[in-house]
Amino acid sequence: MVCSENMIDNKKTKKLFFNADFRGEEEIRVFAPATVANMICGFDILGFALDEPGDEVIMRRVENSGVRISEITGDDGKLPRDASRNTVSACVQHMLNHLGLEFVGVEIVLHKHMPIGSGLGSSAASTVAGLFAVNELLGRPLSRQELLPFALKGEELACGHGHADNVAPALLGGITLIRSYEPLDVISLPVPPNLYCAVVFPHVEVKTREARMMVQNNISLQQAVVQWGNIAGLVSALYTNDFDLLSRSMQDILVEPFRAVLIPEFYGLRQLALNMGALCFGISGSGPSIFAFAHSRERAAEISTQLQEHLEKTGVGSNGYVSGINNVGPRIHGVI
Repeated sequence: MVCSENMIDNKKTKKLFFNADFRGEEEIRVFAPATVANMICGFDILGFALDEPGDEVIMRRVENSGVRISEITGDDGKLPRDASRNTVSACVQHMLNHLGLEFVGVEIVLHKHMPIGSGLGSSAASTVAGLFAVNELLGRPLSRQELLPFALKGEELACGHGHADNVAPALLGGITLIRSYEPLDVISLPVPPNLYCAVVFPHVEVKTREARMMVQNNISLQQAVVQWGNIAGLVSALYTNDFDLLSRSMQDILVEPFRAVLIPEFYGLRQLALNMGALCFGISGSGPSIFAFAHSRERAAEISTQLQEHLEKTGVGSNGYVSGINNVGPRIHGVI
């Protein structure tokens, strides 16, 4: 669906707010999921949502206008409490301003349940949770697709680039394809049954801005043809439930060769995962998290355990997660 901020009907939104469609809850708790961006061959255009981990936002309506951060947990003091600099509050305020609802006042509590700088869309999960929460409190004046441009503002604030491969799956759920950024055109792709993911976050630091600087600015036509073929093959595999084609297609010749050096034991881990029956193995986003697809949850769990044990032998700690593809996206954990 093509979407932009300019598509939003402000008069309709104000009517919804002032009439009976306003939900009227005083407080809402929303969970938004972690995501895996790029999906190996789809740099900046493909991503999918996980069941876990994710972030939670508790949002309360308050009398005084404006957006405030009252508490953040789980971030070790890394995230700004200044509402203008925090991605959650800044995007919520931007959305309210654009809708002409500057008089609305909300207070935000952010619970980080996922590691920052993991390559799992930490900022996207928080931002999506906040936007989804305020949209619910306002009576759902905007569709999820219409929330996407506001979520992109958070990515610009977090890493300097407004890419949708994390925020789109976090908000829409499932597997998403960014066909175009100008205008923003996001397509939801089918999710094959019995597709599970093993994710491991090695405890090393990879900064998104620095990882992006490692990507080639110029590629050859031959390289482009190979990459186009892999992306087309992956999309076809998702529509036909062809795991063999999926496995053959999830290869990256443009980005992974440069970023692999940032991941401890990357090639050893990849071989270990493939030997255990993984359908593919690659970097989640800009890293350092890595992921592998498998035919079953049990096999994904075995792969995750073995990858973590391999890292432990080299002196690198890690977090491990096993997940299906989250087709729901953000969800409400409670309202008052």
